[in-house]
Amino acid sequence: MPLPVAASDAISAFEAIVLGIVQGLTEFLPISSSAHVRIVPALFGWPDPGTAFTAVIQLGTMAAVLIYFRRDLLYIVRAFLGSVGDRSYWRSPDVDARTGWYLIIGTIPIAVIGLVLKDTIETGVRSLELIAVMLMLFSAVLWQADRIGSRTRELEQVDRRDAIVIGFAQALALIPGVSRSGATISFGLFQGFTREAAARFSFLLSVPAVVLSGLFELRKIGDGTGVGAGATLIATLFAFIFGYASIAWLLGYLRTHSLGIFIRYRLALGAFVLVLALAGAIS
Repeated sequence: MPLPVAASDAISAFEAIVLGIVQGLTEFLPISSSAHVRIVPALFGWPDPGTAFTAVIQLGTMAAVLIYFRRDLLYIVRAFLGSVGDRSYWRSPDVDARTGWYLIIGTIPIAVIGLVLKDTIETGVRSLELIAVMLMLFSAVLWQADRIGSRTRELEQVDRRDAIVIGFAQALALIPGVSRSGATISFGLFQGFTREAAARFSFLLSVPAVVLSGLFELRKIGDGTGVGAGATLIATLFAFIFGYASIAWLLGYLRTHSLGIFIRYRLALGAFVLVLALAGAIS
C-alpha cells in the first residue's frame, strides 16, 4: 500500500523512495548522483523532480557523512575554532585545524560559481544528451587519474594547494554527469593521494557545499512549483540510509580495488542514455 503524499507533490511516495535510494547509493560513488536522479525518472516516464529536490535530498546523504565521520569532524571543528582564536589560520601546526581551513578554501569555488551560474544550472545543463556525454567524457578523467596517480600521500598531508585544486574540481560537478565525488577523487589522485585518502577528503569537502546548497533550495520545497514536502522528506530519509551504507562500502572497496568498475559503468550508462535520448525514446 503506497504511503500517502500531499496532492501537490509532483511525484508519488513510491517514486520518492526509489529516487532516495538512487541518491543514497550514487552520491558517494564516482558515477554522478544528480545524473541518476535525472535519468531514472526519464527511463520510467516520471516527472523530472528538478534541481531543488535533488539539492535538498542530498541533505540526507550529508547526514550520513556527519554521522560516519562524526569524530573526525568534531576534532576538525574544535581545532579550527582554536586556530581562529590564535590567528594561526591554515598555518596552524595542528593537522585538524589546517583541514578545517582547507575545507572552507575548497568550498569557495563551488559556492561562487554556483551562485553566479544558478539559472544556467537549474535549466540549461539538465538535458539527457549532455548528461550522457559528461558521463562518458569524465570516465576518461577517472581512468587517467587512477592510472598515473602516485597514490603515496595520506589525508594528513593535504595542503592549501590541494584544497584549491580539488575545490575547483568539485565545482565541475555543478554539471550533472560529472560527479562531485568523481571529480574530487580524481583530482585528489592527480595530487598524489591514495584512493582512500582522496575519497575521505572528498566526503569531508562535500559537507559545506551540499549543506549550503540544500538549505538554499529548501525554500522551494512545497511552494507549489515542484516536489512537495512529503515526497522530499521520504526521499531524504532513504538517501540517508543508503548513503551511510555506500560510504562504508566505498572506503573499504578502494583500499584494494581500482576505479575500473566505475569507469566501465559510466561508459555503458552514458552510451545507453545517449542512444535512447537521440532516438527520442526518453526525454
